[in-house]
Amino acid sequence: MWAIKYAFLGAIQGLTEFLPVSSSAHLVIFQDILGVRQNQLLLDIILHLGTLLALIVFLFKDIRSLLKGKIPLYILSATLLTALIVILGQDFFEGMFASAKKIILPLALTGIILLATKRFNKGSRKIGKLRISDALWVGIVQGFSVIPGLSRSGITISTLLFRNVDGESAFKFSLLVSIPAILGAAIFKIGDFPNVSCIEYKYMIVGFFISFLSGLLALRVLLAVMRKARLHLFGYYCLALALILWRQLR
Repeated sequence: MWAIKYAFLGAIQGLTEFLPVSSSAHLVIFQDILGVRQNQLLLDIILHLGTLLALIVFLFKDIRSLLKGKIPLYILSATLLTALIVILGQDFFEGMFASAKKIILPLALTGIILLATKRFNKGSRKIGKLRISDALWVGIVQGFSVIPGLSRSGITISTLLFRNVDGESAFKFSLLVSIPAILGAAIFKIGDFPNVSCIEYKYMIVGFFISFLSGLLALRVLLAVMRKARLHLFGYYCLALALILWRQLR
């Protein structure tokens, strides 16, 4: 029974990690529904590692061509800024995982941001034309996306679209910046691993592989969405989910 629960959470993580609907928000909701309340943040990280593997596989053929010029420097700059924000706000961010009620406002904000991209879906700057200011803005919003309900992919891609970056380039840079962020989160929480029971660890591994497979599917879907300039459609979903939660939990 528990293996099925963790596999289900892995599928939720994989499908929502890259689609701009906040995987953390969905994990908080379904962890609460399924009664999975122990080691929630650690489980969230392990499932993120599954989607990280999916990301590396998805970008494997292109990653060498993408990491040219100043792009590695921009990724480093964004990562350092993200890390600073997360470290300074660690206690606040971890407290946001405690209740589904706390994700309503961030989820609604994600929806509004996504809807706003409808007016900014014709950017002309390619990934090779990114500036350090683009990377710094991405680093800032990525740091705050630790808050469940704020979609990391949604707000980082939207930020780049607002700065006249074309959809596919925004998609790819957002993915590249997420790699060190996810790895850093896993290293930061490595001390929690000894507190996990052997059987729970096995369940988490099941979730890891399911999140990997569903993550590959989500990446293909999001790339197609970006090419068709339809990112804003996910905003309606986020607002609808926020409204449902508000009505159920008020």
